[in-house]
Amino acid sequence: MKKIYGAFQIAAVYIGTVVGAGFATGKEIVEFFSRFGLIGFFTILISGYLFIVLGCKLMEKAIDLKAKSYEELNDYLFGPVLGKAMSLIMMVMLIGVCGVMLAGAGAVFEEQLMLTKQMGIFITIALSFIIMMVGTKGLFAVNTFVVPLMITFNLIVMSYSITDSQFFVNFMHIPVITDGWNSVVAPFTYTALNLALAQAVLVPVATEVNDREMVRWGGIIGGFFLTIILISSHFTLIGLPNVEMYEIPMASVMKTVGAGLYWIYVCIIYGEIFTSVIGNIYGLEKQIKKYIPVHSILIYLFVLIVSFILSQIHYGTLLSYLYPLFGYFSLVFFVLLWKKAKVV
Repeated sequence: MKKIYGAFQIAAVYIGTVVGAGFATGKEIVEFFSRFGLIGFFTILISGYLFIVLGCKLMEKAIDLKAKSYEELNDYLFGPVLGKAMSLIMMVMLIGVCGVMLAGAGAVFEEQLMLTKQMGIFITIALSFIIMMVGTKGLFAVNTFVVPLMITFNLIVMSYSITDSQFFVNFMHIPVITDGWNSVVAPFTYTALNLALAQAVLVPVATEVNDREMVRWGGIIGGFFLTIILISSHFTLIGLPNVEMYEIPMASVMKTVGAGLYWIYVCIIYGEIFTSVIGNIYGLEKQIKKYIPVHSILIYLFVLIVSFILSQIHYGTLLSYLYPLFGYFSLVFFVLLWKKAKVV
């Protein structure tokens, strides 16, 4: 029973780290999948398979290496010289994504709650700092609470969407777009991006757990439910006209199909953004402390201040430019993980 509970906790952290601002709001799913229509559904299935297989391999390899931070995994994959360079780039990427998350939190407050963006950002910073002071237990607790709610409400929204008379027409539609070639690489860049970033959390967590069976099941469960969330979100988003125009398309759908649950769902979207913020900060603290042996509080403050500065850029702009760029760069990590973890 303890191993089963532990596997679900690891799965929750895996899901919570991946399901960030772009994923929870639907913006990221639109960018990589839903705007391609039917093709997007099939590429989601590819991405889901990769999340399951490579998520397991990543955590198992972390245990084999006894890696305490993602740098040690990168040293194994890239070699000692390139590994250091990759870890530095990963650090920049993680801080950049923290900025995207904070901007996403601000967008929730501004677009859905009719409050100011800055209020959303400052509340998120304050809550993140509190959870970070609790440590790993706080990370597990937040994810174990928020992730099941996210999955449940995604399925509820999907159930409304698939009963619509136009659902099958929307599902089968393949739109004409200028960058259709991106649909081919989308499942690989998307999975590469999220796994490269998630390793900051999954590597130290797996090593701390130090149980191959537990982390393997955590990877399988986490990858499976990430696939379910992707599919349910896709089924929901394909029915929203001009879906690319919205900053938080999932909440916009909820207003229409499940108005009674709208406010709860907005809170859950915010909760998922929050889980990614604290997950990234957790991983960054482990890494930065190896280079600069200062108190963790100073590292948390540094990461949050830099992320705050980045969050002042428009959320949609940040996501549209940074995520695809990080995705292409992360393909190198993806290929080496596939090769050296002996994926069959």
